[in-house]
Amino acid sequence: MFRRIRAEIDLDALRYNHAVAERLAGEREVWPVVKADAYGHGMLTVARALPHARGFCVADVQEALALRDGGIRAPVLALQGAWDAASLRAAADAGVSLVVHEPGQAALVEAEADALVSSASRLWLEVESGMNRLGLPAGEVPALRRRLETILGSARVGLMTHFACADEPTHPLNARQQQIFATLAVDAGGPTSACNSAALITDLYAADSMVRPGIMLYGSSPIGERTAAELDLVPVMTLRSRLIAVKTVPAGESVGYGATWTAERDVRIGLVAAGYGDGYPRHAPSGTPVRIGAATARVVGRVSMDSIAVDLSEAPEARVGSAVVLWGEGLPVDVIAAHAGTIGYEILTRIPPRVPRVALDRTRGDIRGEQP
Repeated sequence: MFRRIRAEIDLDALRYNHAVAERLAGEREVWPVVKADAYGHGMLTVARALPHARGFCVADVQEALALRDGGIRAPVLALQGAWDAASLRAAADAGVSLVVHEPGQAALVEAEADALVSSASRLWLEVESGMNRLGLPAGEVPALRRRLETILGSARVGLMTHFACADEPTHPLNARQQQIFATLAVDAGGPTSACNSAALITDLYAADSMVRPGIMLYGSSPIGERTAAELDLVPVMTLRSRLIAVKTVPAGESVGYGATWTAERDVRIGLVAAGYGDGYPRHAPSGTPVRIGAATARVVGRVSMDSIAVDLSEAPEARVGSAVVLWGEGLPVDVIAAHAGTIGYEILTRIPPRVPRVALDRTRGDIRGEQP
């Protein structure tokens, strides 16, 4: 491995967080969300590390087929559904279940019903309960559900929704969404699903039969006022790099593009081999922490494409080659996100292919690069 930076994926931590989700879910099925390359952690790496998962959720049919091509045989649900006959039939052939969230998709399902009848695919009708993103009007769902149940049977047609404010348990929209969905679900003969990570953690809706945890599996908090550690979650990704240069910047001299930071005294500065080209947030301001051993160093100046500068005043032992943790072990990604004015989801999903991913599986005594 010739690059200084790498993303370590701790599969034991992943399994630990999955167990937390299972405890919270109780009797409900837990379907990990592995869309967006498992939030930047490697979709196949994550799915293979959870062989006993009841199923997986992805964004679309293409991601679902990538799981199948990678040997994943567990049930898979494509949350955006199919958009044409070719994608529907490909999903049906692969036994991939589909969400129906708009009338055109419902018409497509009815037109291509023969492909679904002979497959293991389920259909999930997404109910628009108040988020106003994807979803069918609640008033249209009962009649559509009955039509589709005539084709596939009640056990193969589920109902789902998505909470807009699950991270704010007292938000009034939650009660409205609960009521709309519960009214439809009470008569449903098939499975139901409403809870994402935040709704599962806050126990917002306990009457569904399947939950869809995402960000919590990767050790980031979905609740703004509670840390991952407070939720008993551990980081799965640790982004590591090394110092590639150390220098003293005299008082009065600036660092980086735009000269946005100026040394008030002589300052020892380290250059870390990590930048926005590696997914480190460009808008992380001066003062954003990194870890060098047990010490904290802080970003100074603008983030460059391939490097960031850090103040080594609190890390006097740091030298060229010293290991740096940008987030993960000992430094939650949510801390970096807060400094950069964003959320952990965005930071984790922006890690580009040029950053090597190394899967660590201590339980199995295995360390390996991600396999395509």
